Amino acid sequence: MYASRRTVLGTLTAVLTGSLVPSPASASASSWTAGATPASVKAAFAFLNSKFDEYGSESAPRLPRSYTGGFFETPTWTFVSSFAYDDALVIMAWLAHGDVRRAVILGDALLYAQKNDPIGDGRTRASYQADSFPALDIGSPAAFTGNQAWVGMAFAHLYARTRLPRFLEGALREATWIQDKTWDGTRAPFGYTGGRTADDQPNTFKATEHNIDVGAFFTMLAQLTGKRVWQTRARAAFAFVAAMQDRVGGHVWTGTDPDGTTTNRVPIPEDVQTWARLATGDRRYDRSVSWVLDRLAAFDADVYGVSYSDTDTSKVWLEGTAHTALALQARNGRGDALLSRKLLWNIGRAQATTPHGDGRGIPAASSDGLDTGFGDLYYASLHTGATAWYLLAALGRNPFRL
Repeated sequence: MYASRRTVLGTLTAVLTGSLVPSPASASASSWTAGATPASVKAAFAFLNSKFDEYGSESAPRLPRSYTGGFFETPTWTFVSSFAYDDALVIMAWLAHGDVRRAVILGDALLYAQKNDPIGDGRTRASYQADSFPALDIGSPAAFTGNQAWVGMAFAHLYARTRLPRFLEGALREATWIQDKTWDGTRAPFGYTGGRTADDQPNTFKATEHNIDVGAFFTMLAQLTGKRVWQTRARAAFAFVAAMQDRVGGHVWTGTDPDGTTTNRVPIPEDVQTWARLATGDRRYDRSVSWVLDRLAAFDADVYGVSYSDTDTSKVWLEGTAHTALALQARNGRGDALLSRKLLWNIGRAQATTPHGDGRGIPAASSDGLDTGFGDLYYASLHTGATAWYLLAALGRNPFRL
């Protein structure tokens, strides 16, 4: 296992030093540098469209289920949850592609969920059951801060594109909930806490990921409303992120323990490294992207990429590989553009070869059982969120920016 991992590390970092990178056994060197092909991108959008139309059609508000096949689907049971985070990404991918009609319909479904929430304070929930919508059957009642910010960012993107006031109003309701329920200016480092649990109790930890999301979302609101208060709040969220960067390694820590102060150092995930760079545009996080390449490189099922965290690098996390490809485009250092294309090509390879695939959707992981380090496993089931991230990276669209 150790020798295998060292080989992969050498493979990914070799691009940055200009040396030749070997391709997977079944790929030619020229094909591996092609990036996301038009056929792969078209197929990925077809997958999102088919998931959206599974439980409705035309202009009916509806939700796509997040996972298809494999672990999440048996002859007698289907996992039908639609995660709000995934839905936000699907909206952004459609907008990047110019499919405003579908994006608006899905955005209206999330507005409906927000308006009809049983508590009714502006929150949205982690997931809803796609097969019963518009009956509001909540799958996971938790209201995590990051999820609120992602839905808010989707509303902000929709308002920026359509100028329909309802989307700005929905975004402001999400933002007000975040500010009122999660801001912690008492326990340093100051920032936004984790939101509310399924039984509506406060999460007292502060997550770096959530603060990245909030900082990006509030920056969008500052642009859309012209109100300085949102920029001030965005800077506060990003200051927490900066406080979480390790001075020696350059990586970003997960956040704090529930005491809101003690740094949580286990595990170290991929997303906060690349998202910090994408959301802030700050060169200090160039090192965080390098840390991902050096420490989270993975090879499995004839696919190269990065894993979820340093807990388990035996399998490829396809969504995180798309994060990394997009962050490399943003960093644009020596060899970054080439490595980004190679990572996108590998995602396309997983699209074509995953054991539970349809040749269109992107699997969550290269094979079943990827341990996140946070008590969850990822499977080789097709995933709307991973597919949307792939499309955003293939189109060069940064979801953290309007």
